[in-house]
Amino acid sequence: MRNAFLDTSRTLLVLLFGLFLAACGEPVEQKQNLGPVAFHSSDECHVCGMIITDFPGPKGEAVDGASVKKFCSAAEMLGWWLQPENRIGAARLYVHDMGRGEWLKPDDSHLIDATKAFYVVDLGDSGLKGAMGAVIASFGDQQAAKKLAAIHGARVLRFGEMNQDVLQQAAGMQHMSPH
Repeated sequence: MRNAFLDTSRTLLVLLFGLFLAACGEPVEQKQNLGPVAFHSSDECHVCGMIITDFPGPKGEAVDGASVKKFCSAAEMLGWWLQPENRIGAARLYVHDMGRGEWLKPDDSHLIDATKAFYVVDLGDSGLKGAMGAVIASFGDQQAAKKLAAIHGARVLRFGEMNQDVLQQAAGMQHMSPH
């Protein structure tokens, strides 16, 4: 009886030691795809709930390990991102490169890192339509952004220069536009 107890105790001790060693190993990291995701006809804007593909112009999205938040415009995504509570986590932001797509139907194969994009703001008199609020054009190439800005008397800003004041001013210009 005593031998059976000792054998069982040794077996349990070896199993516990093995579990302890396994727990001390390197953590297994799961690779998560944080790349851009295509827009679909049923996608709703994370902010306003409207159908995203019903609007022309560049769209935006925030991709993290748990979800993809899609927006009906680059301006909506920027406005959402500028809220302090949304800067938590490791979300990657993407916008359409309008230098490589049509305004009426941006090409999802040309979604670019929003933090590296060039933004054309103050497009109120341009006639370019978008979702509610500010119409902002996003570009991967600075020269393409400058070209559109020069045509419409607009400005080119970088991601770090975008703030709520810029978005509100752009939205105000859109409402004053005769188009």
